[in-house]
Amino acid sequence: MRIEEPKILAALPGLSTDLRREVSLAGLTSLGIGGTTDLLRIQRHEAIPRLLKLLDEHGVSHKFLGGGSNLLVADGELPFIVLQLVKGDPEIALDGNSATVDAAADLGRTVTFCAKNNLGGMEGLIGVPGTVGGALRMNAGAYGIQIGSYVREVKVCRAAEHKIEILRGEQISFEYRHTSFAPDDMMLAVKLELPSKPYPEILQGIRICNEKRRSSQPLGQKSAGCIFKNPPGGSAGRMIDELGLKSFSHGDARVSDRHANFFVNAGQASAADMLALIANVRDRVQRAHGVTLENEVVVWNA
Repeated sequence: MRIEEPKILAALPGLSTDLRREVSLAGLTSLGIGGTTDLLRIQRHEAIPRLLKLLDEHGVSHKFLGGGSNLLVADGELPFIVLQLVKGDPEIALDGNSATVDAAADLGRTVTFCAKNNLGGMEGLIGVPGTVGGALRMNAGAYGIQIGSYVREVKVCRAAEHKIEILRGEQISFEYRHTSFAPDDMMLAVKLELPSKPYPEILQGIRICNEKRRSSQPLGQKSAGCIFKNPPGGSAGRMIDELGLKSFSHGDARVSDRHANFFVNAGQASAADMLALIANVRDRVQRAHGVTLENEVVVWNA
């Protein structure tokens, strides 16, 4: 989609928003898959409600993009534009055991920065790709740790109401790979309360988690992390592996030979390839195990 409305184009400089034409989302997602659209990069949180109101008044469909690490975007020209926050300065501000973090900040860098200031608890998240905002939306977790456990406040833009709110941690439901945020809420910043730990102790935990990842995940390949959520009491990866589906492919979309719940773009995979592979694997697991696997990856269809 292209933004053509003169009133929107004229307003963007005053809203601290930069327009980039016909951007390929394949270059902004970890899967390396995605069609093209106009991209708006927003410098100031305060400008977002006015920008959203303007887009809605002129019927311009839009979606919010974080780090693109848990996302499968449709092929071709997309019927919506994309909004993306520019990282704030500073990205992280510390006050005792509290860390206030810009939603556009890199999750791994946030864990490392806090660790160097003797704030731990999030060691298991060090290798989870993407932004802090994306981690909040899906309640990212690994090795028994979930980011929601440490959330005390979230600054969020309610897109439907064109307003910014501060939500306390108890106002938000954090469940397994799910939160109570509305689909069109835009994460802006979060206040985390983290336990004090000596840096060497945190570093040791980080090293252990990194070694586990290196031995079991297709690091260095284009993927979106786990494709499916684990069903209650089970493991999606184990079910897929038991069916002998490692390296199974559709076009250049392939089940990883290292971790069966990671699907990789092994070349020039299209969204159609990846969706066909997901559907095929889900169907085989359903027939073999009687379990319908639910997507963990977020799909933006055209």
